[in-house]
Amino acid sequence: MLLWLLFLVALVYCIWRSGVVQVQMGNRSSSRRRSVSSYERTPSQSHGFPPPSPYVSQPGYAPQTPYTSHSQHPPYAPSPLPSYAPPPPTTTRPKKTLERKYSRIADNYRTLDEVTAALAHAGLESSNLIVGIDFTKSNEWTGAKSFNRRSLHHIGNDPNPYEEAISIIGKTISAFDEDNLIPCYGFGDASTHDQDVFSFYDDDRYCQGFEEVLSRYRELVPQLRLAGPTSFAPVIEMAMTIVEQSGGQYHVLLIIADGQVTRSVDTQQGNLSPQEQKTIEAIVQASAYPLSIVLVGVGDGPWDMMREFDDNIPARAFDNFQFVNFTQIMSKNVDTSKKQTEFALSALMEIPSQYKATLEHGILGRRTGHCPERVCLPPPQYNAASGRIGSKSFSRTSSFQKSSPAYPHPGAGLGTSSSSTPAYSSTAPPSASAYSSTAPPSTSTYENQLCPICITSPKNMAFGCGHQTCCDCGEFLDACPICRRSIETRIRLY
Repeated sequence: MLLWLLFLVALVYCIWRSGVVQVQMGNRSSSRRRSVSSYERTPSQSHGFPPPSPYVSQPGYAPQTPYTSHSQHPPYAPSPLPSYAPPPPTTTRPKKTLERKYSRIADNYRTLDEVTAALAHAGLESSNLIVGIDFTKSNEWTGAKSFNRRSLHHIGNDPNPYEEAISIIGKTISAFDEDNLIPCYGFGDASTHDQDVFSFYDDDRYCQGFEEVLSRYRELVPQLRLAGPTSFAPVIEMAMTIVEQSGGQYHVLLIIADGQVTRSVDTQQGNLSPQEQKTIEAIVQASAYPLSIVLVGVGDGPWDMMREFDDNIPARAFDNFQFVNFTQIMSKNVDTSKKQTEFALSALMEIPSQYKATLEHGILGRRTGHCPERVCLPPPQYNAASGRIGSKSFSRTSSFQKSSPAYPHPGAGLGTSSSSTPAYSSTAPPSASAYSSTAPPSTSTYENQLCPICITSPKNMAFGCGHQTCCDCGEFLDACPICRRSIETRIRLY
């Protein structure tokens, strides 16, 4: 009996001990779970406060701003991000790429034949060449550095810059000219000024190939009186007229000039001169035609405005203007054939893309119905007195008459034909400063006193509008070359 009593007491004790152990283990497990959950709380949940001790259960806190900088985190916890900075994007923004619709020929060719083949491969199918040549007075001194102080139109045993440019471009693009007929025009001489162009032939006959262009150019140069001002608008409008008359065939207008469009000294900064304004308007209007304009700069420059024309003219259907500095390319110390190839490439490398742009815009092969309808003058013919270098008198033309939509008759007011003397001499231009290493600034007192037409004689005649020229140039003008007002009063200045 006593043994059974001891057995029962021992059994009760064992049961009691096992219950206590289970309760203690349950408490420890609950405490450990609470501690681990506080460790695993994310930085955005802890809000910058230190993590709780692994041995003490902590109550939850309301969110607070992370102003403290003394937070301590377990080594394996991620660094907290400031709440004021948005998280970095998970994907990178796609980079925009420029879509090039038209091919542009590369610049790794060695001969003109390779450039011609590249033009054909790039998509140029056919083209017609038009040539416009600058005969303004400044040609007599803008070759001071680049052409050995000779006139850029000097005719001698070696080709001048105009002849070189015509020859190189003619050889390159003649393969695309089906009829090989080249309309050629001059501008800026004493018969056209900045208002008209003259044809190389009396009946406006076109030259047969660039060889005839060169031969006829050499015949005409001794007969011309260089003058001014400079404007590219007349020759661009003449090219538009030709394109319209051809039924919208693709043409390339090659303008060879020695300098920038005339900008009078009384044109305020930020404003355009009348010549600049008309040139820009003509370039914009030409973008409605299948016509590319390539301006080749010969001589010493400057060329700032030409680059503006090339890059910054707005409101065009397509980029139809390309400027090339002939002097810069041809003055390089490399083989002649390499220079010629580089020049042809620079002048024509945008032609394929411009040709395809005319296709896309639907302007190739159709008439616009509103072209300028410009009429060219015949080649100038001066009498013996007007053909001399020393003489300033010349035949009256319609150069400065106000033009209506129909341009003056080609033969209006021209002098009779007679023998003439060459328009160039070996003498230096009027001012020695023209050959100095640095040209005088455009606003210098010296230039303010020069006639804006011949740019050689001093101003000694004033008009009713207040603008001035020299007496020799102003005697035959119908309208002021600066403001275009009709001249009613002439005052000789002493």
